[in-house]
Amino acid sequence: MEYRTLGRSGLKVSTLTMGTMTFGGAGAFSAVGKTDLDEARRMIDLCIDSGINLIDTANVYSNGLSEEIIGEALGGKRKGDVLIASKARMRIGDGPNDEGLSRYHLIRECEKSLKRLRTDVIDIYFLHEWDGTTPLEETIAALDTLVSQGKVRYVGCSNYSGWQVMKALGISDRQHQPRFVTQQIHYTLEAREAEYELLPISVDQGLGVLV
Repeated sequence: MEYRTLGRSGLKVSTLTMGTMTFGGAGAFSAVGKTDLDEARRMIDLCIDSGINLIDTANVYSNGLSEEIIGEALGGKRKGDVLIASKARMRIGDGPNDEGLSRYHLIRECEKSLKRLRTDVIDIYFLHEWDGTTPLEETIAALDTLVSQGKVRYVGCSNYSGWQVMKALGISDRQHQPRFVTQQIHYTLEAREAEYELLPISVDQGLGVLV
């Protein structure tokens, strides 16, 4: 397996990583996949044995069941040097604060994810999507709190446009708070819009790219 440094961080990530949106199959996610615990455990072991060291999930995948399955499959222990990435932003309940990137929602959802994953730290925590109602200063400050508390090691963004990435990086630099080390993007041989702004931004700003 080949490993690459993620952005300007010192973190080494395998060139192939494991996505777990199919784990659980609850609710609308049943249309994506219905991987149960036994199959998830088999798949995770195959990936780790092949040198893959990053498992990617999100709090919204099957309403948290994906994270629970990962935590159960890993047995509450990290196998080898496996890294875990998760995300928050999407609606996860019926309450008025059950979505978004407010300090309230972000910190609460991170703590819930830690419990489901049976770990004390998430290696890469992504803002899953732009939130146009919460000031970015509040969101970046909440990430700073999570990093300072040792609950998160690195931060990133997912599904952001070019101007949204740059605005967030500018606030992080101005406030001397955690900066995105990577972004997760949609990029295929047919969907190449990322080449207009997102990939040049990654080169210019030293961001990693997870596709």
